[in-house]
Amino acid sequence: MNSHPLENGASGSPTSRPTAEAPPPDLSLRGVTKRFPHVLANDNIDLDIHCGEVHAILGENGAGKSTLMKILYGFYQPDSGTISRAGVPIRIHSPREGRQHGIGMVFQDFTLVPALTVTENIALVVPYLPPILPMQALEEEIRALSERYHFRIDPRAPVYDLSIGEQQKVEIIKLLLAKAQFLIFDEPTSVLAPHEIDELLEVFRQLRRDGLAVLFITHKLREVLAVVDRITVLRRGKVTATQPATDATEAGLVALMLGSTSQAGTEATVAALPPALQDVQPRSPTAQNQSETPVLDIRDANVPDPAGRVHLHDVSLSISPGEIVGVAAVSGHGQKELGELVQGLRHCHSGSVKLLDTGVRRWSPIRTVALGVACVPEDPLREGAVPTMTVLENMVLPVRKQFTGQGGLSIHWRRARDYVVRALQSFGLRMPALEAPIGTLSGGNIQRVVFAREAARQPKLLLSYYPTRGMDVPSANITRQLLRGLRAAGTAILLVSEDLDELLSLSDRLVVMHRGRIVGTFRTDEEPSLHSIGLLMTGGEHATTGVQTKMGTSNG
Repeated sequence: MNSHPLENGASGSPTSRPTAEAPPPDLSLRGVTKRFPHVLANDNIDLDIHCGEVHAILGENGAGKSTLMKILYGFYQPDSGTISRAGVPIRIHSPREGRQHGIGMVFQDFTLVPALTVTENIALVVPYLPPILPMQALEEEIRALSERYHFRIDPRAPVYDLSIGEQQKVEIIKLLLAKAQFLIFDEPTSVLAPHEIDELLEVFRQLRRDGLAVLFITHKLREVLAVVDRITVLRRGKVTATQPATDATEAGLVALMLGSTSQAGTEATVAALPPALQDVQPRSPTAQNQSETPVLDIRDANVPDPAGRVHLHDVSLSISPGEIVGVAAVSGHGQKELGELVQGLRHCHSGSVKLLDTGVRRWSPIRTVALGVACVPEDPLREGAVPTMTVLENMVLPVRKQFTGQGGLSIHWRRARDYVVRALQSFGLRMPALEAPIGTLSGGNIQRVVFAREAARQPKLLLSYYPTRGMDVPSANITRQLLRGLRAAGTAILLVSEDLDELLSLSDRLVVMHRGRIVGTFRTDEEPSLHSIGLLMTGGEHATTGVQTKMGTSNG
């Protein structure tokens, strides 16, 4: 087993392994199978993991990637199969036992306590500390790791003052101080600005040089090809291939992920959209009728946060029919609060909000929905669905009155089912089990179901948060096509994403938020710099004064 970076100051590249009489993998899975109700998540999976290597796990939504990693970490136990460390079979009954075997995991939702300092958070999980905590010694270890990996983390800083990227670095320090040899990352770049992604990939390279194993789940193929040594592809719970990254191409990986459906999945067309959106041609942003009454018009809105976290300050924003306005912001900097203001979940202390030229400053969410506002929320399962209800039931919730019988005491489920099938088929991909509880689906499939439900309502205004987060390549492409179709049909769209490439490809205008303010506005046809936008997202240059473009103001 390779030594840990805390015990060894030297770094080096991965050692080559002879083809004959090679030692057993540092960690291996053989014949691992895991079933859930209605779902065979992992089907007889074999996987080898080597220290000194970055290993990507790819697959379409519902392929079993997260389940497999959670089995390795001890969050789930397999129904059959074995896990071995250096050739010796081991049993991992819990995450605690996983950590004892040197396995650590950074989830998409971090497990930090905001009110505690960096050092206090790390002290909660480091196993070797005595009853009286040696805080000074622990701070020195944190500083040493921070310097080694160029983290620039202050051990005494409270976590609530850290950016999302900095919090992720704290999670990595937690694993390293807990002596983890195998580090698992679940969609690690989904919440990062572009320059933070570059920094994380460099951290992966340093972890590899230090002889640790890095496994990460992602759908971003360019990141995979930039940093990994080996790639394992899952499809429908099975391993379809494990190959060196040097032999891989983006097109080849997509084909492995989707099999014979890859071409049909990636060539989404307007004809695949819901009936009301078929045969609609997209309009050029420059052809939009700027004299039309804005669907959304916010002026000088100040919105206090009762919890004291993120206040909105002097926010002005308008969106016309058939226009997509993108919001670029690191998580927790006001984009969610902006959407809640539009939905009626928050109210202005001063300023105004109009929907379709109607003042809605004190409206309830029910009234805004009735006016034609739809939302795909940041967390679709918790905020956009009822986990214990089936996919079918969740799909008809907002439009259930269309299918109620006389007296409203029954639902015509056959009609409802036909409606749901048409809406989901707009994605051109494999249908989820309509009778399965939606909470049993993968994160990407839940996102897809909620998005299809909201788009099928043909809203006047759609709030779309991270529309392709967790989606595989074809699902993401079809979702983007659907957004363009909605725009072409006249829907105004407020699009929130941390994927700047996606924002720039879809949006007509782009605003950047930082600490509850709009700090920059860009027209996407002027090809703004990704680096400049990323700096604004993270409080860099001009973030306190705002950046203006040829549009003249940040109000749109």
